[in-house]
Amino acid sequence: MSQRRIAIRLGLFSLALGLMVATPVVAQEPTRTLDVWTGSPPGERALSTGETMPQRPTENPLATRVAKITQPTLDVFEPSADKRNGAAVLILPGGGYNYVVVDKEGAEAARWLNGRGVTGFVLRYRTKDGTNEPLWKRPVQDAQRAISLVRAHAADWHVDPERIGIVGFSAGGQAAAIAATAFNHRSYEPTDVTDKTSCRPDFALLVYPWQIWDEKQNALIAPLTVTGQTPPTFLVHAHDDSASSLSSVYLYAALKQNKVPAELHVFQNGGHGYGLRPVAGSNINTWPSRAEDWLRQRGVLK
Repeated sequence: MSQRRIAIRLGLFSLALGLMVATPVVAQEPTRTLDVWTGSPPGERALSTGETMPQRPTENPLATRVAKITQPTLDVFEPSADKRNGAAVLILPGGGYNYVVVDKEGAEAARWLNGRGVTGFVLRYRTKDGTNEPLWKRPVQDAQRAISLVRAHAADWHVDPERIGIVGFSAGGQAAAIAATAFNHRSYEPTDVTDKTSCRPDFALLVYPWQIWDEKQNALIAPLTVTGQTPPTFLVHAHDDSASSLSSVYLYAALKQNKVPAELHVFQNGGHGYGLRPVAGSNINTWPSRAEDWLRQRGVLK
């Protein structure tokens, strides 16, 4: 084959690859959206499901961020009836508690899980409110309530109440980690019969969890206490993440010390905030395959 033909074919291949990379990731709409609380959430007066922020034109694909949330909701993503296997996952997207990245770290994760027969519940938790309370408190309240809500209505969603997990990205990973370890102590006063249902996740997947390691104390943050009852946990981080991978390393060490089944993946590079999307020069986007293997081994994907 002539060099000219080789160059043309390589050029066409590069163009096609560029078009594929430039195609935005479009997640299907949820089956339905539910309020997390009956009435007002703890401490809230003015209720709002949030405001969608302007998208960042430099991002490709684009991502959707929702801020000023005071009324948390659950976006429900159901798998097809022929794939449903009874497992369910509560998904906490990231956003530094300033906003919730509802697609890249929410709906896209839910649709990935749907393809494995898992029902996904994307939590649009309450965002930063300017008070002196810990930033994680209100999101953890919403997460605990949401797990109880899913478990209390498991039959309605064709869900096994003993196979309900939690997935958290970045700040959502911090809140998910606290919810996964503090299930014996609700962070709010019970309000109704739903709150009598356990809020303990049966398993947890934490993807680049943000600040669960206290650098000054060289230890896990105070609200995160690992015991033998902590659910099995899968951890993902990149070595070059500005939100240090030591968060995942220290949590893994605590899980190991308490004989909790766990798996840790620290990739050489990939940065932060990738969700399930590829990163140039990195194989970080292979983590969902590792997670699927782990979930299958744990018996979650029956």
